[in-house]
Amino acid sequence: MLARVFSAAVNGIDAYLVEVEVNCGFGDTFIALVGLPDTAVKESKDRVSTALANSGYKFPMGKTTINLAPADVKKEGPSFDLPIALGMLAASEQIETDQLENFAAVGELALTGAVRSCKGVLPIALRAKAEGKTGVLVPAENAAEAAVVDGLQVIPVQNLREAAQFLEGEIRIAPLRVDIAKLFEHVDLEDADFAEVKGQESVKRALEIAAAGGHNALLIGPPGTGKSMLAKRLATILPPLTLAEALETTKIHSIVGLLKSGQALVTQRPFRAPHHTASDAGLLGGNINPTPGEISLAHNGVLFLDELPEFKRSVLETMRQPLEEGSVTISRAAGTMTFPAQFMLVAAMNPTPDGKTLADSRSSPREIQSYLGRISGPLLDRIDLHVEVPAVPFREISGDKTGETSAEIRARVIAARQRQQARFAPKPQITCNARMGPKELKAFCALDNGPKELLKMAMTELNFSARAYDRIVKVARTIADLAGAERISGDHISEAIQYRSLDRQLWT
Repeated sequence: MLARVFSAAVNGIDAYLVEVEVNCGFGDTFIALVGLPDTAVKESKDRVSTALANSGYKFPMGKTTINLAPADVKKEGPSFDLPIALGMLAASEQIETDQLENFAAVGELALTGAVRSCKGVLPIALRAKAEGKTGVLVPAENAAEAAVVDGLQVIPVQNLREAAQFLEGEIRIAPLRVDIAKLFEHVDLEDADFAEVKGQESVKRALEIAAAGGHNALLIGPPGTGKSMLAKRLATILPPLTLAEALETTKIHSIVGLLKSGQALVTQRPFRAPHHTASDAGLLGGNINPTPGEISLAHNGVLFLDELPEFKRSVLETMRQPLEEGSVTISRAAGTMTFPAQFMLVAAMNPTPDGKTLADSRSSPREIQSYLGRISGPLLDRIDLHVEVPAVPFREISGDKTGETSAEIRARVIAARQRQQARFAPKPQITCNARMGPKELKAFCALDNGPKELLKMAMTELNFSARAYDRIVKVARTIADLAGAERISGDHISEAIQYRSLDRQLWT
């Protein structure tokens, strides 16, 4: 007898429907698994046969052929165990149900028949809904993330027998429901707070501008000045995730397997801090079958690169395209994948090889230039804010005075983002000032004669590139938004210019 069960597999950050066709025939007892399965899928034959026996079912006698369609796309992972087992039960007439067409199933089977968690359940649930399925059978640990898909019955199953009995109608399992609004109500920000940072008011101001406009920032200062401390607190002043952003971020984390058991959504903006020994594949994503890397895991959040010059030059250069386009495309023999990568880059570095300031450094000018030369000019052009982080005076370290809290700064950032959202309402793909293109710059960042002359003088004297010009205007627009100003003034341009301190002419 032939049975057909629906499942799904992940390709990039989206899923596609997979038909699991099972046919039980005559002949010697043998299982043939076709449809371009990888090693993990091929091994499902042994897991499924043992799980069937330990769940009280009979193993089908004769030749059993299992086809995973479409047959020209490689199938990966153990998530096909549950649909294969249900297909074998239906093909061998051990269960009788008319619900196989209405549900998609996904899950890894233990030898006991228990259903274990698997990766990528959220994109699979989204695909099931798009294909018109009534619901999905998923591992209980993954049910919460699937339940955020509105209009889809999410059936959490603990074991194979429970899934089979549900499809036969012998038992009833209530679909899991998640209150999405409640999830966002209980977003707990990290214990870290800007109020804990002594001094560094100018740096806090720069990070507030970066957060308000979604700008990339580079913190330059000797060790012990609080660069890492400040960067880690940037996430506490970013605006909250929207539902669309949370869903897209959760999809990426689900594919990589970073969601905690029972976690429904990623409701906080990600903060990723890879080590400087990270490879190209670790940062961008890749391997034989492309998977998201650190820059995609930081999507809608912050990517923090400490000790920026210590990263391999090749790794840093590969970031230029994602920084410009907000996505990363990886081409392999297995295919081409595009992953979203709209992140805020925050990097930190010392001003000299020995970590001291330029005035105190014992390094030669050539050594200093060689150290700075590890970061290419085109990459620096894509970083909007170059922020010098000075040493904190003793009186500020030892004093009791505290600065503004993250909540106070965050309120101003949210107000500035709301102005930007209203401005870009006809173009929802532009989420902040940093994402403006040439048309938006012309439409929303027109300069009066005074600011224009000031910027012209700076461009001439400091030899800024055309890309640096765009960055200065975008940062000035954000400063104006924080001030609630409709037009960009000379003061806004002046403040934006001072954040280009690492451009070659000014630095030397």
